[in-house]
Amino acid sequence: MDHKIVYQIYPKSFMDSNHDGEGDLNGIISKLDYLKDLGVDVLWLTPVFISPQNDNGYDVADYYHVDPRFGTDEDLDTLINEARKREIDIMLDMVFNHSSTEHAWFQKALTGNKDYMNRYYFMKEPVNWESKFGGNAFEYVPDLDMYYLHLFDVTQADLNWENEKVFNEFVKICNYWLKKGVRGFRFDVINLISKPEVFKDDLTGDGRKEYTDGPKVTQYLRKLGEQSFAQYDDVMTVGELSSTSIEKASQYSKKGESGLSTIFNFHHLKVDYKDGYKWALKPFDFIELKTLYQTWQEGMVKEDASMSLFLSNHDQPRAVSRFTDESFEGATMLLNMIMSLKGVVYLYQGEEIGLPNAYFDNIDLYRDIESLNHHKLLLEHHDEATVLKILSERSRDNGRTPMPWNNQAHYGFSTTNPWIPFSLSKNLKTVKENLEDPASIFHYTKKLIALRKQDPILIHGDIEFVDINHPKLFVYKRTYLNQTYLCIHNFYNEDISYDFVYKDVVINNYNNIESNLLLPYQSLILEI
Repeated sequence: MDHKIVYQIYPKSFMDSNHDGEGDLNGIISKLDYLKDLGVDVLWLTPVFISPQNDNGYDVADYYHVDPRFGTDEDLDTLINEARKREIDIMLDMVFNHSSTEHAWFQKALTGNKDYMNRYYFMKEPVNWESKFGGNAFEYVPDLDMYYLHLFDVTQADLNWENEKVFNEFVKICNYWLKKGVRGFRFDVINLISKPEVFKDDLTGDGRKEYTDGPKVTQYLRKLGEQSFAQYDDVMTVGELSSTSIEKASQYSKKGESGLSTIFNFHHLKVDYKDGYKWALKPFDFIELKTLYQTWQEGMVKEDASMSLFLSNHDQPRAVSRFTDESFEGATMLLNMIMSLKGVVYLYQGEEIGLPNAYFDNIDLYRDIESLNHHKLLLEHHDEATVLKILSERSRDNGRTPMPWNNQAHYGFSTTNPWIPFSLSKNLKTVKENLEDPASIFHYTKKLIALRKQDPILIHGDIEFVDINHPKLFVYKRTYLNQTYLCIHNFYNEDISYDFVYKDVVINNYNNIESNLLLPYQSLILEI
């Protein structure tokens, strides 16, 4: 699987075909040739299932049918088949930790039906866990005189994996889509599915240590795999892991087991959290970023497990804005890094054109429920301007602005105003501008993908980190069958002296190489 390039699509913001301001499945179908040209192998779609959209589809009300806002069930069938014609597989996003409170199961639970209540977590006395979206993680239901658990939004009720009816339904859902031709699943916050036998107050934190990486996650995943996706040789799975460890992550994705193909972890995307708090700003800690990569790369290799390589997604600010100055050199440096580390490469829509953060300057422009909740919470301690500054760097909406396809009205995304505004960055460039410029980020990415998919050193090579404490450069070696690449990435907008010798240039985001000098954001992969 390590040779495959996965491209994540946030359907609502990719391409609108029916002129309602929201992207849809037919919009994706219309851009399959573009994606084929880019060279990607797998399209991961964030949830397209029926949902009230309180959390942009991660509150699923029906796991078998497409939400009408994205099209029809037949449209998804067409997408699967048309993608396959182009040698591209479809990966669906499965939200199995919780369901929408509009799901038929939960609605029956609200009537007091014990069978359906037991598929969730209802209790008389809640504990003090906090929701990841702010506020208490338990919601009171007056008619039942009980509370239910929701680790995320109040409309996302946690499901009870201990209940055989819940587990068997997940097996049924996976097999339904596998038979449709889906060849990948991304499992949302999957390491939260094993809750403790006894719920206890967390006296020193927000509760996450009580419910994260529970005792049966590995057991559940392997059993799910054995009865569904592991029966196929060509299915890729990835688990999103919240606040996890190498020990646990490697258990879930150990090669040769029936668990996951690979995992997402997010430690490297918290290096600009002041005191570990997402909504407090600080410059990113470069040494910490490198140390985390070294620890995870070496740790996962030691455990014969695979990790995913990514810097952006629908829940994160744009890496090109977060870590660089949004220049060609900054964007391509980050791409070089992701493509030359060890693991499975995931690109997020717009990354191939250097799409920057949203830079919204008014709270009315935001749509993300987490951002709107924290806007209120942050105003208790900061003025409006400070809160907007924090949101401009941290909001999930940074990754959700629509794709700018061309310079026509609404950037060619739609014929009407989109559901969320486009990025306000002065560095915004369209797909059309990228395609027409041979020296664009798109064409560089295309060349890099072609290299990454066929180069055995980048796919299979061992990794050795060099000069890990260098304050400006990220340096490591990839070695396979006595051939070695030296990878050097300058993370700063300044010249950096560094001694290196090489036999050949594999990739360089500049047209030249200065002797023992890295130019601003220069990134080199050299054969040595």
